[in-house]
Amino acid sequence: MVIFQKNAITLQAKTIFFLAGCTIAANFFLAGCSGRINGNLRRDGSAELTLEIRLEPRMSALIRSLSALSGRAKTDQEIPIINASAIARSMAAAPGIESVNLQNRSSSSIAGNISISHIDEFLALPDAKAGNTLGKRFITYIPGNSRLLINLDRDTAPLVLAMISEDVRDYLSALMAPAATGEHLSQAEYLELVSDFYGQGLADEIAAAGITVSIGFPGPVSVVKGGTRNGPQARFELSLVELLVLENPLEYEVIWQ
Repeated sequence: MVIFQKNAITLQAKTIFFLAGCTIAANFFLAGCSGRINGNLRRDGSAELTLEIRLEPRMSALIRSLSALSGRAKTDQEIPIINASAIARSMAAAPGIESVNLQNRSSSSIAGNISISHIDEFLALPDAKAGNTLGKRFITYIPGNSRLLINLDRDTAPLVLAMISEDVRDYLSALMAPAATGEHLSQAEYLELVSDFYGQGLADEIAAAGITVSIGFPGPVSVVKGGTRNGPQARFELSLVELLVLENPLEYEVIWQ
């Protein structure tokens, strides 16, 4: 188990290996995975998240194969493919995060908790002096109106990924994910690209994968954009390929009483 507090971060060298002209990170959070994220937002803007993310079988095999070819062999099935401690270190330094507690449940999965000091600062985008990122926010919390907005597009996604882990961003770039590269591809074009480069099996795995997000709010939810509601709970079913491609900006909104 690894716990990192905001004021107790030690920097360590990143583990990145190079193959076929692409930077592949051993640490992993999104691509080729399925998982669940549960959360609870308090009235003061603080929040708690619990998550469990697991790699799908073909993605696990691909990472092990690439690691072996790069000279950083991970042939032992007990050696973690997803580095929970590295992700925890990186996320603990991101805006709005109080502490991160992540552990490897298995060699291909991570689980744990993230404490957020204020949701409006959670993974807040750095100031942008030029370009389309100017004025955009990943999360906007309006306590006076009991309203939460989430926005993710090809301009903001690489910045958010870098705060989770630059290694993750590099890894997704190696998978040619537009969320990391900013390239304009449709979902169909992206899956065809993955199929051509890594095989149809991996493309099918990505197409079928998704993440379920359930968040509890301080009062009964009255409006949900992009999801469903039940009492104080809002639930979102996120398609993995939709997240990786961002063919259209992802916009979510919750209003509660």
